[in-house]
Amino acid sequence: MTNALTARAADIGNRPSDGPILFTSEATPGYRIVRVVGLVRGNTIRARHVGNDILAAFRTLVGGEITEYTKMMAESREQALDRMRAEALERGANAIIAMRITTSTVMAGAAEILAYGTAVVVEKES
Repeated sequence: MTNALTARAADIGNRPSDGPILFTSEATPGYRIVRVVGLVRGNTIRARHVGNDILAAFRTLVGGEITEYTKMMAESREQALDRMRAEALERGANAIIAMRITTSTVMAGAAEILAYGTAVVVEKES
């Protein structure tokens, strides 16, 4: 998906390295919003792995970070962000403002990661 993002972002003439610019605020320092495209989102649902649960249970006894879950959540966030960026690009946006990430439990042992924001078209300020 990264190659598709790179190609589309280059067409828009914004950030060819990683697709739409992400802003967690509504402000776009250095850019002017010229068009609002609308809501975009990306999500993934991940389930825990029984092997990781065993390691996690051991780590709760001795203390420390549960790196297996840290890695799984980081990968999940990146996948949700990639999907949101791809939707923004498909709709002609080159930035996303007011971007947020949320997590919710779907069932025991499974969680959804949702990234969402407002897709916009921006131009560099002169």
